[in-house]
Amino acid sequence: MNPTDTDHFPADPARPHEDAAFSHSSLRVLVLSGSSRTGSVNARLASLAAAQVARAGAVADAATLADFPMPLYDGDAEADEGVPKGALDLCERIEAAQALVIASPEYNASVPGALKNAVDWVSRRRPQPFKDKQTLLVSASPSMVGGNRGLWALRVPLEHLGARVYPDMFSLANAHQAFSENGALADRGLAERLTSTIGAFLALTEADTRYLHLRHCWYEFLGDRTDAPVTARAED
Repeated sequence: MNPTDTDHFPADPARPHEDAAFSHSSLRVLVLSGSSRTGSVNARLASLAAAQVARAGAVADAATLADFPMPLYDGDAEADEGVPKGALDLCERIEAAQALVIASPEYNASVPGALKNAVDWVSRRRPQPFKDKQTLLVSASPSMVGGNRGLWALRVPLEHLGARVYPDMFSLANAHQAFSENGALADRGLAERLTSTIGAFLALTEADTRYLHLRHCWYEFLGDRTDAPVTARAED
């Protein structure tokens, strides 16, 4: 490692670099709320995450699913009319970003139908925009598990589509009581964990975007033949 490498990578990846000169100004992050309900705790968490992204020096592009209206996925409708405008608009926002932060509710211990529907429509775009996209999942819920089960379910389609879903996730339990009047998290420990998680995620995205890395071959499923076409992680 060159001496100057420490200017870009903190000694402890779990603790974001605190040097004021360090900036993620080259990064654009789409922060998407999977809920558009008035007063949604996930919309509030997404707003807080966007503020943290901006505070770290990156560009935060905040959005909710309501910004991208689309019908239920229907193969016949796609064949007749193509991918709807709302889905195409979401594709463009994903393509313009180096990373995604998705704040998702949990419905019946799984992914909300509207968010899964958006993923299904976006997956019809070619080239498929989730592939290789660094993605952080967060959730908020009044329950004691904070919507975490929904995030595990959401990982499945995203990773299937080639998204590089960050190993750590942030789930906010008792979310209806977790926010202060100014929109911050009232619990200092939780606030520090969210800041640390987002900081480490941005550092990984920065490294993935700007620095050389090993070639990685991605297979759609384990049953792929060894000579099946692969997607190169790094371009020639």
